[in-house]
Amino acid sequence: MKQKINNSKGSTEEFDLTVMDLDNQKYVLRLYITGTTSRSVIAITNLKKICEEFLEGRYELEVIDLYQKPSLAKDEQIIAAPTLIKKLPLPFRRIIGDMSNKEKVLLGLDLKKV
Repeated sequence: MKQKINNSKGSTEEFDLTVMDLDNQKYVLRLYITGTTSRSVIAITNLKKICEEFLEGRYELEVIDLYQKPSLAKDEQIIAAPTLIKKLPLPFRRIIGDMSNKEKVLLGLDLKKV
């Protein structure tokens, strides 16, 4: 008769490693702006500050000017600018505005729990 082995310590270690992996996940972000308007400049500045503070070395930020690439607005269904799209890690999220509400941005990026 085979005995069932309790592997709870292994499961706990596995869980801890998974949590550590979540802390090291790379964020893929796209910020859609409209030219060099004041809102666009503020959004870029605010977002870079937040990313450096909370995601240092763990993010990739692409800034896309919709005046230069208008077809991307349709492809990504952008209806307002500035709009931040979090591609990775999942879940996919959109944040609209100049990123001045730090709490809202942190919640949208899943960096702060409710």
